[in-house]
Amino acid sequence: MDPPLDVWGLSSSLLSLWINRFYIYWGFAFGISLWICVQIVIKRQAKNSQVKSVSKANQELMTNGYISLQKREIFVSGVKIFYGSQTGTAKGFAASLAEAVTSLDLPVEAINLKEYDPDDHLAEEVTSRTVCAFLLATYTDGRPPESAEWFCKWLEEAASDFRFDKTYLKGMRYAVFGLGNSAYSNHFNKVGKNVDRWLWKLGAHRVLTRGEGDCNVAKSKHGSIEADFRAWKAKFISRLRALCKGEKKSCGGNCKKGKCESKQHGPEEVEPGPHTQDEAHHRGPKEEEPCESTSEEECGPEDHQGFSSVVDVEDLGKLMDRGKKEKREKEQQEEKTSLFRSTGKNEDDGRRAMITPALREALTKQGYQLIGSHSGVKLCRWTKSMLRGRGGCYKHTFYGIESHRCMETTPSLACANKCVFCWRHHTNPVGTEWQWKMDPPEMILKEAIENHQNMIKQFRGVPGVKAERFEEGMVVKHCALSLVGEPIMYPEINSFLKLLHQCKISSFLVTNAQFPTEIRNLKPVTQLYVSVDASTKDSLKKIDRPLFKDFWQRFLDSLKALATKQQRTVYRLTLVKAWNLDELQAYAELVSLGNPDFIEVKGVTYCGASSASSLTMANVPWHEEVVRFVRELVELIPDYDIACEHEHSNCLLIAHKRFKVDGEWWTWIDYGRFQELIQVYEDSGGSETFSAQDYMAKTPQWALFGASERGFDPKDTRYQRKNKPKAISGC
Repeated sequence: MDPPLDVWGLSSSLLSLWINRFYIYWGFAFGISLWICVQIVIKRQAKNSQVKSVSKANQELMTNGYISLQKREIFVSGVKIFYGSQTGTAKGFAASLAEAVTSLDLPVEAINLKEYDPDDHLAEEVTSRTVCAFLLATYTDGRPPESAEWFCKWLEEAASDFRFDKTYLKGMRYAVFGLGNSAYSNHFNKVGKNVDRWLWKLGAHRVLTRGEGDCNVAKSKHGSIEADFRAWKAKFISRLRALCKGEKKSCGGNCKKGKCESKQHGPEEVEPGPHTQDEAHHRGPKEEEPCESTSEEECGPEDHQGFSSVVDVEDLGKLMDRGKKEKREKEQQEEKTSLFRSTGKNEDDGRRAMITPALREALTKQGYQLIGSHSGVKLCRWTKSMLRGRGGCYKHTFYGIESHRCMETTPSLACANKCVFCWRHHTNPVGTEWQWKMDPPEMILKEAIENHQNMIKQFRGVPGVKAERFEEGMVVKHCALSLVGEPIMYPEINSFLKLLHQCKISSFLVTNAQFPTEIRNLKPVTQLYVSVDASTKDSLKKIDRPLFKDFWQRFLDSLKALATKQQRTVYRLTLVKAWNLDELQAYAELVSLGNPDFIEVKGVTYCGASSASSLTMANVPWHEEVVRFVRELVELIPDYDIACEHEHSNCLLIAHKRFKVDGEWWTWIDYGRFQELIQVYEDSGGSETFSAQDYMAKTPQWALFGASERGFDPKDTRYQRKNKPKAISGC
């Protein structure tokens, strides 16, 4: 029986569909593709219309003066300023930056990194549309300040921890300004550089090239760290304005290998392509890092093309020639600079003043009378004391200095160390060589004496000031070149000393044992001091915090140079409890190296809390501890013995036995005799020399160690009282 007709028709249709199935599939695919294309076109039209509406809104803003908040897209929701400060400079900069940001009508918050937990809050900056500014100081040995230690430790570990995704901070926008001192070349702005790199490694987007503030005024790009910050702040505010308008702009640094990550990702940019995503996931510590140049200048269209950029083969030769030409020009410039330095022909050309306006303000507040561009004078508190008949400093007890006639000054405020016990709290500049403008010695001495006399005049009529001592104080008889800084750095120090001696002023010069050549070349002084703050390399680095890399060899060479001097020489030991009280044998070895005439051993003076020093009263030894140290030291150096004591200053004098004549100490100085000897020396052109024993004088009984007065002059009214004040650890 034949199958029904409709069955044959159905089978025939199904067979036809099976045979033509590929055409059907193609039709379905075409239809889906067409639908996708239509959807893309619709979305693009919607996006274009949105852009047009924004443009229209902007036009309405220009014509009508307003725009609805509903139509305005927010690109920057606020600014967070994070600061890590040791001495307060970064904190002050943060306040200044916050004030500038407020002028843009943006919410701003200044945050001390000590109070910020990155584990809980740093990831929030990714989606908050805030811009983060980091102001970070670099402390001793390149370490972060105490307030930023935890933040830096956390960030470093996160950047190197494989468990953290390399896009962990993708979307965060940041800028870094570092505070440092280029005199410490190995660690200059190390903290700022590290934080900048760690944030970048975690995927954050740098919106501005890292700024670098330099306390070294001679090398500072803008003349001072304050000026460096102002320049960076202006760029940051300008960049912030651009971000608020939604403008896209890459960071301006000279990026390594010609690449800049800021061109590849950022919260305000379009979604990165596959290559960018892969790059973000795999960039490691050894890969190129963008914007690592220290330059703050923005790259312009005239910048040179990097070798990693796409270059036509026919242009490669020109590019190589240009690189060689630049290298030759750089070498020639360096040769010229070296030649000028060696000949001294450009001595002051382009050099800056050591005293910046900010430094001048800080030192003036501390009572300094500043002279010219690099010198200063200050009235010692012992000068004031002796004007009132209340006793002089330990130099009066040990050497017969009249404290009310002593001028404390320096021809160089700069120093090569940043000692932990610095009583100037490190407000003075630092450096390893003279790199500033230089004032003539005649001007420095003239103004130093005038300023000193003006300060003495302020005591006219003050209750307790003795008339005869006031009149004597107006005539300078002694000059202590120990105010602050390193006076031996001043290139004209010998001329300055000669002027002092011509004015019949004795010279007491203190150096920090980092300039052996200058010590050898130094003309005779009344007494030459070398600070011996430690006896081992590690403790010296810890206490003095020197700038020189070869500081220990310089220290040893300075002591050897001291041994060649024929005039009076002194080791000055400052004892810091828990730092250098246990180095007796090493100190004894150093004594044999420099063979000084005298050794002053003094307990450290606590000058109050300072963010630049970790010293406390616990580091100040008792007078009994200083006496015990001196007794033990003398046992190790048989050619020396204890001569004098000044209990109020917590200080003892060890003298070489050649100054003990017929059982009596002669540690005082015959200043009139010294002036006669130095005049003969000058008249003979240096051929007629003299020794320390040629101008020694007998030490009074009250100044000797073991005397009942314990170094207190019985003529002084302070010590004529029945109950003398107890000994204190003071200056």
